[in-house]
Amino acid sequence: MRIAEAIYEVTGPDVPVEFVAYDGSRAGAQDARVRVDVKSPLALSHIASSPNSLGLVRAYVTGALEIVGDMYTALASIPEVRLKEIPASLRVKLAAKLAGARLLWPTKPPAQERRLAGERHSRMRDAEAISHHYDVSNKFYEWVLGPSMAYTCAVYETENSTLEEAQYAKHDLVARKLALRPGTRLLDVGCGWGGMVIHAAKHYGVQALGVTLSANQAEWAQKRIAQEGLGDLAEVRHMDYRAVMEGNFDAISSIGLTEHIGEANLEAYFELLYSKLKTGGRILNHCITRPDNLRNAQTRGFINRYVFPDGELLGPGRILSQMHDTGFEVRHEENLREHYARTLAGWCDNLERNWEEAVNEVGPHTARVWRLYMAGSRLGFDRNWIQLHQILGVKTDSRGHSGMPLRPDW
Repeated sequence: MRIAEAIYEVTGPDVPVEFVAYDGSRAGAQDARVRVDVKSPLALSHIASSPNSLGLVRAYVTGALEIVGDMYTALASIPEVRLKEIPASLRVKLAAKLAGARLLWPTKPPAQERRLAGERHSRMRDAEAISHHYDVSNKFYEWVLGPSMAYTCAVYETENSTLEEAQYAKHDLVARKLALRPGTRLLDVGCGWGGMVIHAAKHYGVQALGVTLSANQAEWAQKRIAQEGLGDLAEVRHMDYRAVMEGNFDAISSIGLTEHIGEANLEAYFELLYSKLKTGGRILNHCITRPDNLRNAQTRGFINRYVFPDGELLGPGRILSQMHDTGFEVRHEENLREHYARTLAGWCDNLERNWEEAVNEVGPHTARVWRLYMAGSRLGFDRNWIQLHQILGVKTDSRGHSGMPLRPDW
């Protein structure tokens, strides 16, 4: 059996995709918007060495397998196929073909695949994990994220909002939820390229401190702060949030950090933030979650090896309960899942528009990782496999006074 025909049998006749292989075989819908090209026997070797999604990822990242057309459409069109669902006769033929490929064309994982050493979520290992993802290239991130350099879920106030408008709206929503005003002190943990710090200082007159484990992010943010003339109000440091010595902050924002904390450290994380906040102060925790608490929190496979080493996604109830148990009173919670799907669509469009420049900057393998990761994440939010929750809490006084308005005023 030829390769394209075998793939077509595995995926089924209703998949709106065309399959083409190096042996000259073609199968599937010839007028499809998406085509899968098996360009080399190395693709089969990668799949044979890791007969799950990781093998397919390695084949794509190395260029042995190509997706022609929109990556999101491809991922949304091709169903997940389990081994037990493949007819036994076809399984035997595929096993023989894959075994031959692995024997004749041995492969190894691409250099972009990362395995970390040392104690999980130790400061040293966390620094390595953050550097792997965020210290890719500031120029690359500028092409993908756009002028805001905001690498977290935006908030689309209208159907026609642009990505930049939505990122501004996100930062402003956080600022209003935290009741920022001139003279207040904000701590932004995991501050990225300083978007929240700059927004708070520029538009609310806040004394804002941001910390990040990424040297590239800190350098970029410090330059932007200087360019904006905000040096008297805004500061970004290259450091672990656990090393911040100051306290008595009026507000704390954590936008996209909790995913890197680890479930075992969640209690210590919120206890530290609680200790940094003055009585009456507010905390806004914004992070990706799983829809429930029924699965292992640790990310695996492609995401863990290539994108977010040591990432852990918890259910929103787990995070909310830990905030309560730490002493915060949770006052508001919302799921922005659809907003993140839109945000990722904007980033995917930016990457495609700047594809040649991105490849020249970071190389084809890394660019391919990002194309696959962002399209796959968009699909995850669209299909409710993952969510994005903002949880607002307050540190009440000894008598339970919160200082919160009777109804949300943001």
